[in-house]
Amino acid sequence: MAQSDNIYDVIYQVVRLVPKGRVTSYGAIAQYIGSKSGARLVGWAMNACHGLPDVPAHRVVNRNGLLSGKAHFGGNRMKELLEAEGIKVVNDKVVDFAALFWNPSTELL
Repeated sequence: MAQSDNIYDVIYQVVRLVPKGRVTSYGAIAQYIGSKSGARLVGWAMNACHGLPDVPAHRVVNRNGLLSGKAHFGGNRMKELLEAEGIKVVNDKVVDFAALFWNPSTELL
């Protein structure tokens, strides 16, 4: 389990860098940390971080901009957090996803 905790810490470090008003995807984070097929691992890390107030898990969505992790926030909390940052969400999908997408592989050089 220590290995999972360590990789989770790496994932959390990346998620902490996602700017307010931007979103990224599970797969983009996985690719950045060298786990190209590890999108599920990133999802598990996001599910496990709700006790960490400095990890903005609400900014991590699926590759289509869908709030696939919203059930883990309770109610509409994920949508509310995104909208508080100026991100419009309709039918659990980020509007203008491509324009708001933050790719750590290109943003963090």
